[in-house]
Amino acid sequence: MLAKTALFAIPALVVCLASATAAQTSPSPPPSAPQNATPGAAPQNTPSGQVHGAVRITMDQAIQMALQHNHNLKAARTTIQQDEALEITANLRPNPVLTADAQFLPIFQPNQFTADYINETAQFDLGIAYLFERGRKRQHRLQAAQDVTAQTKSLVTDNERTLTFNVASQFVAVQLAESTLDLALQDMKSFQNTLDISQARYNAGDISEGDFLKIKLQMLQFQQDVAQAQLTKVQALVGLRQFLGYETVPEDFDVSSDFDYIPVQIKLEDLQAKALQSRPDFRAAQQGVTAAKSQYELAKANGKVDVTGTADYDHVSDTNTASFFGSFQIPIFNRNQGEIARTNYVINQAQELERAASDQVMSDVLTAYEGVRENDLVVTQFRSGYLDAAQQSRDIAEYSYKRGAASLLDYLDAERSYRTVQLAYRQSLAAYLTAVEQLREAVGTRSLP
Repeated sequence: MLAKTALFAIPALVVCLASATAAQTSPSPPPSAPQNATPGAAPQNTPSGQVHGAVRITMDQAIQMALQHNHNLKAARTTIQQDEALEITANLRPNPVLTADAQFLPIFQPNQFTADYINETAQFDLGIAYLFERGRKRQHRLQAAQDVTAQTKSLVTDNERTLTFNVASQFVAVQLAESTLDLALQDMKSFQNTLDISQARYNAGDISEGDFLKIKLQMLQFQQDVAQAQLTKVQALVGLRQFLGYETVPEDFDVSSDFDYIPVQIKLEDLQAKALQSRPDFRAAQQGVTAAKSQYELAKANGKVDVTGTADYDHVSDTNTASFFGSFQIPIFNRNQGEIARTNYVINQAQELERAASDQVMSDVLTAYEGVRENDLVVTQFRSGYLDAAQQSRDIAEYSYKRGAASLLDYLDAERSYRTVQLAYRQSLAAYLTAVEQLREAVGTRSLP
């Protein structure tokens, strides 16, 4: 029996001693009587054994880094430059056309190739032609291109809005992982103290070998919780680093912000009105109507007939003359009527898309608003007394067990209940903070009214 006990005890003691550096070595004092909890009584994150990165960034810093260095966003911004280049193309005037010819040259009768023949018989012409655009085509082309550029800028701004939400929600995920890791480390240290006391009681013959082994095996669960929390945090940091730009932050960076409940007092009507003013995708839909009207005006201008004017200098039979020509199409069949009709329908399409965008904005705000309300209710319920009750229940059971007044099963059950409540609260808090970020995205600004 002693040999079997040693086989179990030696590996466990090595692990326990390594993690018991910061553990207390004296029994905990008796817990105070439960009191009515207040919202401010929720447990805060305390310094733990986890190692933080040398560079720590806040959420605002993370968002700014992403807006400056995210490669997908930088690629999207080049579309603005492309459209601005198209504005240059749209504003260009037609190039003049230069023509020159020489006629009646005695190429096959070289003996007649004399100065008198060239002067008196050969013919030379030099002309220049220019296309005169009617209907203010160039101005309409430029206006249409500028309207497209304005819409593109709003769409890129909408990409920034989406990226900001992704960064903020991923930042909250890192905070949740860090808070969960803190909890796991604190629980492991606290249970290490219990394990040390149980070792002493077992050595003194106060508890059975079976109970002592159950406690040692329970320590494995705490160690696994720490390992899983560490992995989750690493994965969350990798996801955040991808949004920021992989080379923007060092490999050992970390986050620095309070992971705590901050109530938000808002009115749905104010949020929806603010969203219609701030949402760049809705603004892009409005600009789409303007751009469609510009294309319609350009189509009508393209239906106007252009005139080509030509001026020629002619040298014929020792005579120098000038000629002037004008030409234009006769608009019998093609008056650009098909494109005019198409762009008119595009206006109707853009107006319907604007209404759809308005409905989307209102729906997004309402959905996000309800999400904040529901998650706020859950977090408030936890903070109204359940957190304190779980803490006090665990402390009482631990205190009683260390003094032989409670069974091992009662203590382990109280420990599991405490961990379950704490994890559920942290997950609910993360869901609430993410819902607030989703509301900011739905409104289109981080400054909620």
